[in-house]
Amino acid sequence: MSDSLPLRDRYLALIDEIVDTTLKGKISSVEQVYQILLKGVNPGTGEVFELVLSDRLGAIQSQVDGEKDELKKAKATRSLRAMKTIHSQWLRWQEHNKATEAIVSAVREITTAEAEERLATFLRFTDPNQKYPLNSQQLQQLSKSLQQFAQADSDLQQISQGMNRGLAAWQRLQEHLVSWMYEQNQSLGFGAVAGESGPWATWAKQVTSPLPQGLLRTLALEQSAIEFATQQRSITLGDWVEMAFILQYLQRGLVNWFDQQPYNIQAGSKLSISTYLTFAVLWSQLASGFQNIATVYSNAASQIMLQILRNFAVRPYFPLYGGIFASFSGNYLRDALDYLDEPLRQVEKTQEKARILTLLGYSQRALGQYQRSIDFHQQALEIARNAGDRPCEIANLNHLSRTYVQEQDYVEAINNSQRALILSRQAGERTGEANALINLGYSEVMHAQELEQVEPETYEMAINYLQQGLKLSEQLGDIQSKALCFSSLGIAYLVIGQHQDAIKYLEEGFKTAQTSGDLYLQGRNLAYLAEAYYQLQNYEKAIYTGGLGMYLLEQIASREWRQPAGLLTILQGQIGTESFQNFLQQHRPKIIAIIGVDGYDHIPHLLAVYRDDR
Repeated sequence: MSDSLPLRDRYLALIDEIVDTTLKGKISSVEQVYQILLKGVNPGTGEVFELVLSDRLGAIQSQVDGEKDELKKAKATRSLRAMKTIHSQWLRWQEHNKATEAIVSAVREITTAEAEERLATFLRFTDPNQKYPLNSQQLQQLSKSLQQFAQADSDLQQISQGMNRGLAAWQRLQEHLVSWMYEQNQSLGFGAVAGESGPWATWAKQVTSPLPQGLLRTLALEQSAIEFATQQRSITLGDWVEMAFILQYLQRGLVNWFDQQPYNIQAGSKLSISTYLTFAVLWSQLASGFQNIATVYSNAASQIMLQILRNFAVRPYFPLYGGIFASFSGNYLRDALDYLDEPLRQVEKTQEKARILTLLGYSQRALGQYQRSIDFHQQALEIARNAGDRPCEIANLNHLSRTYVQEQDYVEAINNSQRALILSRQAGERTGEANALINLGYSEVMHAQELEQVEPETYEMAINYLQQGLKLSEQLGDIQSKALCFSSLGIAYLVIGQHQDAIKYLEEGFKTAQTSGDLYLQGRNLAYLAEAYYQLQNYEKAIYTGGLGMYLLEQIASREWRQPAGLLTILQGQIGTESFQNFLQQHRPKIIAIIGVDGYDHIPHLLAVYRDDR
């Protein structure tokens, strides 16, 4: 078999030779076939061989299926058996050579990429979503291979050096990955007191290079990652790659650790979710900050953000019904769709895109971007339906119902919740059914209010749906659905003027949302509690709940912070500034316990902003 032949022809000849040798009885074991493949297929060319093998296998299968002559059919059948042996040993070859194949392929594509595409090409091969993701040892091999092609101060040398420094930093960081959790008075999560404690500060002490150390210190002090990136005028490609490796390994290390804590109520999936979103948002901020420094760094940061979201989307605890939300600016949302289109064209991965769009959709609803939310959920709905991802399909119908309520399109809200209810019962999707019952009841209440139907019996059926949803979510132990149901029941009773019942459910809703970690639902419950207390002329509690709700909603950039701000402004005008401040001061310890001193001090500032914007 001549090496001068084109690769496709050479591999076709190799396959035919193995089949012919088998038919002549000269191959006695599958091991012989494997050894021929080892000698005959060059690493880095597996895709070509696989295509040729697939074409040949298909042709012989067609021959077997269509041949009428018994002798020819028998020979074709023997050839097909030989092809299936080649295929089985090819799978073995792939498994044995997958790392080498990936490294050879990476070196070829990175070294031949255009200069402005080189970083993006490199990041494709460090993506954890690859079929065969590279481990630390294999990445070191990749670095050495790139170094062989590198000239002094070239992009390839910078990438190789950045990889080496990043991997070395990760070696130091590993033993400090979760040590900050065991510091005195340290709470889990990323909301530690700014300064020398908490994860970012702990990690910053272990890193020596200026760029990653500076970023970690910035985050420890709760300063802006966007501003930090904007100031990096002299950043090199090696610096950027080192920083990327450190952040990526920290994020993956934390997720792996949290995922292994299933019996620890403080850790587990809730903190894995928080980690995914924290780092995705961080990369989004870096993308924004690098935009005016170097487009290539901005695009690369956006690329890593989307890799994190794709990885998150396939986790069993991916939150289809909220509890978290992601805030990304318009450019990066468009990038998300562009990036996801290509890798998600394969059927088995399409649902990743649908799930990410679901998260982005309900995030936009929390931010008050209702039309954008509807657009995302409708796209997700279509993709999930085509992919056969029934839970995701039902979730998006439920989210559409919720968003149409916010748009005051109650007929569409009812239609979508009814479709979700029918589908969920057909599929036995109990979480979807609980949410559909909640949304149907909530939509019916709001629709009746719009039609000015004041008779209590008009609301009985709607509230019955909500009670059914609550009972089902309690049976399922679904805290997120339960929090949503308490909230919806509270608002429903507020609408029909039963303020004591409203308070009971809204307070339960707030507590349950605290347990689930859903800041949006916490703020929303508090905002409506303020309304209920105001109606009962309990101004002290209206100020306490309204101030807290306003702060929490503003902190996640939800436009709904203006609802409690408006109520508090009216109340302040009614009882006077001095009385208002006295009531606020009385609840200072309770407020500080939830949002800290800075949060408490921020409440009067928000009211001033609201008054100035009116």
